[in-house]
Amino acid sequence: MDAEYHYSRRSPEVQARVTRWGEPRGVLGQILAGTRSRIQALRLRSGELQRGAANARSAPSLRSALRSDSVAVIAELKRRSPSKGDINVGLSAAERTRAYAAGGAAAISVLTEPTHFGGTTEDLAAVRRAVALPILRKDFHLDPVQLLEAKVVGASAVLLIVRALAPADLRKMMDAANALALEALVEVHTDEELRRAVDSGARLIGVNSRDLETLDIDPATCEWLLPLVPADVIAVAESGVRSATDIARLASFGADAALVGSSLSSAVDAEAAVRELVSIPRVSR
Repeated sequence: MDAEYHYSRRSPEVQARVTRWGEPRGVLGQILAGTRSRIQALRLRSGELQRGAANARSAPSLRSALRSDSVAVIAELKRRSPSKGDINVGLSAAERTRAYAAGGAAAISVLTEPTHFGGTTEDLAAVRRAVALPILRKDFHLDPVQLLEAKVVGASAVLLIVRALAPADLRKMMDAANALALEALVEVHTDEELRRAVDSGARLIGVNSRDLETLDIDPATCEWLLPLVPADVIAVAESGVRSATDIARLASFGADAALVGSSLSSAVDAEAAVRELVSIPRVSR
């Protein structure tokens, strides 16, 4: 189904309601409050970060790595999460990443949010030293200074969550990422958020089955939204992906890639766990 056709069928009343944006609540709102404190500290280093970003080496393209005949796997490093608690608090970023790469992961996602996910930018820097794969910095990006930091530590791409960003801020962050030659994985959970992502010029769109305000997962989210992602945009399925069966289901809806976090971070044999996921044929949207 064509996305523009779908959106044009809304009544004016519904269109007005869904286009309003308000500050996130619930768990996402709590996380963003802490993120703003981190941003204040980063701004004190803005000059240093600007110089570092200007001298940073180019990183491999995430978008290019996710184009293949099979559903590409983005293997994630995640020590803990608000929904699951501790997952693998002793995880070694470099060792786990090498195992992911050996198992056939197309790219690595590194959670760098410290309070709720136990991540650090040092993890991302360690991953960049360990492997040559594209790296997604997965964090709650609200300000361009965070993108400078991502560039300095070696990220190929950054996560931009549509629900976390007012419309004007999404545009600002997309422009800032482009200026730094950082790709943006733009995450959506509703059809209205998908419209905003497409309108922003996103070339990588993540469809998250999890509502970040309530932490509830609705598997139907990917079934509904993945087919609406334009064919020339990379569509990444997120949350609740654990098995090859899950990936095959997502492939049937048109997923080009799947981001797999908790199950891989907790796996005893991470290389084997990735290898089980990487051979599912991709189905064109």
